[in-house]
Parts: sequence; structure tokens; C-alpha cells
Amino acid sequence: MLDTSARLLRLLSLLQTRKEWSGADLAERLNITTRTVRRDVDRLRELGYPVDGTVGVGGGYQLGAGAEMPPLLLDDQEVLAVALGLGAGATASVTGLDEAGVRAMSKLRQVMPSRLRHRLDSLQVDATPMRAPASQVDATVLSDVAAVCHRHERLRFDYRARDGAESRRDVEPYRLVRSGLRWYLLAWDLGRDDWRSFRVDRLTPKIPTGPRFTPRELPEGGAAAFIARSIGSVYRQATARVRIHSPLEQVAEMVDAAWGEVESGDVNSCEVALFGKSLTSIARWLYAFDADFTVVSPAELRTECHEVADFHVKVAERYRNA
Repeated sequence: MLDTSARLLRLLSLLQTRKEWSGADLAERLNITTRTVRRDVDRLRELGYPVDGTVGVGGGYQLGAGAEMPPLLLDDQEVLAVALGLGAGATASVTGLDEAGVRAMSKLRQVMPSRLRHRLDSLQVDATPMRAPASQVDATVLSDVAAVCHRHERLRFDYRARDGAESRRDVEPYRLVRSGLRWYLLAWDLGRDDWRSFRVDRLTPKIPTGPRFTPRELPEGGAAAFIARSIGSVYRQATARVRIHSPLEQVAEMVDAAWGEVESGDVNSCEVALFGKSLTSIARWLYAFDADFTVVSPAELRTECHEVADFHVKVAERYRNA
């Protein structure tokens, strides 16, 4: 069981994480009795923390308005999670936070108990240099976009598309979504009268922002699902159907839903639908099945396969004659 002072901090921390707690829930989390919970709540009130309580069925405790929180209320695991996140460069896809991260880490260490500083020091490791991500977002831009999403204010920005084309967009911004190391904005494009996703590293916000808007219902599945579908469409610009002369059971294990679907087959062969950025990329993938295959459609894929094969023959001849 925690001692009284540590238990009070833990109780205060719990009260911050949920609007309302029942006495029984707090007792279970702190491994104490409900009577001790009542006494601890009284102690917090004596220390100046406004803890409101209600009795009866559905009653419980919650922090009142105007509560002044201590500078740090994290348990041991939470402190280590934050520190390791800062130390591991969790914001590699966001620029402009290097110095802020160092300052935050320094301040965090100052308020850490010595036992946690020792644990953190024991977790220090060397890391090999990493190449910067292909796309990085300025922290100020990310913050500005997040703010207009929160305030439901229209946003104008200059945008550079994948092919380099530039345009001015006027949108109702809704959510920021991170996929891997890239950041995307889900917005209702007023010029296209439809939902669109935008890479944040390709947009330049215009200030001041526009008027407030009434939020629409998000597309099916929410923001993250919409972004996932948008990203997936990039890799489905070309489709093909190929019969792989290998057992269905063996081929099925090799096909990922992100780029293919096994449609039919038996112990001798199976038909697979493949998706890619181009027919050339699909032709290059086919060797991975390590089996003979027959192109079902489109006919253009056969030409791409011949060109890929000719290229490898030329490379082999070059090495043979070297």
C-alpha cells in the first residue's frame, strides 16, 4: 500500500484523468477502503484542492473548477514514457522542436525523483544516425492547422500536389492524421464540394483564417479510415490479373491485402488481382512468387514483363562479358 503522501498524489492524478470517479473505483485503483478514500479526499480539500462529491446511486468525486495542479503529476511509468519519447526523437517527422525537446527533457529531469533519473540513465543507448524523413512538417504549421481544426475556422492555403501542380485551396479543416512519418489534413474542399486529404508538408497556410463553420458529419469510418483509403488509392493506379502456376495455399501466404487479392485457385494454380502505382512496378513484383505465371489482363502487362526480362538479360550479359 502506498504511504499517505504518495497516495494523495496518486489520488489527485486519478481525479485529473476522468470527469468523475466513484468511491469504489478509487478504492480499487489505490488498494484502500472507501472510508480511506473519503479521508484522503478531505485531506485534499484541506490542502486547497476543490474536490466535489455527490452521494447516492451514481454519486462520486470530481475536481472542482479552479483547481491548481502541481507542476508534475505522473507515476513512474508515465515519467519514463515521456522521457524516452523525448530521447528517442519521437517528433522526427516534425521540424523546429529539437531545442524545445532538449529543454523539456532538462525540466523533466529536474523534477524526477532520483530513482527515476537512475533508471532513465541506465536506459541510455547509442543510436546510428538516421536519414531525415522524406517529408517533414514545421511545428508551427502543424500547430496552426490543429488550431483551426479545433476552432472550426475555414482555412486557405497554397498546395503543391504530387505532380508538382500548385493551387489555392479553401477548406473546412476537420482532423490531423498521422500515417507513418507523414501528416495529413482531412478537410471539406469548398471548391470541389467534397472531402479531400492533403499532406501537411505540401501546404502553406494563409493568415488570417476564415470565418467559423458548422461541422459536417465525418465520412464513413472517420478521419483515419478516410486517409487510409486515400493513401491506398495512390497504390492502385494500375491493376492487373495474373494466373500464378503455384498452389493457392502457397501463394495466399505471400499476398498482402494492401496490394493484391487471391480470387480463385486450386492445388495447381491460382488467379490473383494485383494493384500498383504502374504496370511496370507490377511486372517487377511478379518474380517474387518464384513460379511461372500467365498474364490474364491487361495485355500491356505482357509488354512490361518482356521489357523487365530484357533488362535483366542485358545486365546478365554485361556481367558475363566483364
